[in-house]
Amino acid sequence: MFLPGGPKGASPGAQRKGSPVNHDFILPDEQATAALGAALGHALPARAADVTTHGLVLGLSGDLGAGKTALVRALLRALGVRGPVKSPTFALLEPYPLSSLNFYHFDFYRFGAPAEFSSAGFRDLFAPGNVCAVEWPERVGDRLPAPDLVLTFRVMDAGRHVTAAARTERGAAWLQQAIARMTRPSASTPPTPPDAA
Repeated sequence: MFLPGGPKGASPGAQRKGSPVNHDFILPDEQATAALGAALGHALPARAADVTTHGLVLGLSGDLGAGKTALVRALLRALGVRGPVKSPTFALLEPYPLSSLNFYHFDFYRFGAPAEFSSAGFRDLFAPGNVCAVEWPERVGDRLPAPDLVLTFRVMDAGRHVTAAARTERGAAWLQQAIARMTRPSASTPPTPPDAA
């Protein structure tokens, strides 16, 4: 279930200064987290020109167990990945070659210093034609290319609060398309009669 908004009654599509688009999501359960991931996955093909020309970087921050890998798993399923989608915590990187792009899922939790990013040789993967989803981007500081979209997960008593912050116009367009997918009524929802108010 998707519930737009955020703390203290933030409205759907709430924007903050300094970013083209920000949005708060209240995700009450794993199904809602998967719905957000799927919406991002379904919106990604429309960003094909951005991926081909610039690549896309998705930053994923939050505590252990907050739902970062679950979101990436749902995103990849929406893109057609059928095999296992593992957390890259120990491997640092799980690659997923898709027909029109390369998707790289990173997890930098185990990095002790930003210099480890440089010595790992990952920088070349942040390139045109590639989508890079990065868990724990803060562990590599400014060595990581600037993300297009950052999702920050916070665990709440019931579910998760996710703040999505677009950092580029590419990230803003991707986020807006995902929000549109999540907020439009499904085909199974009967239309509301005009006289029902």
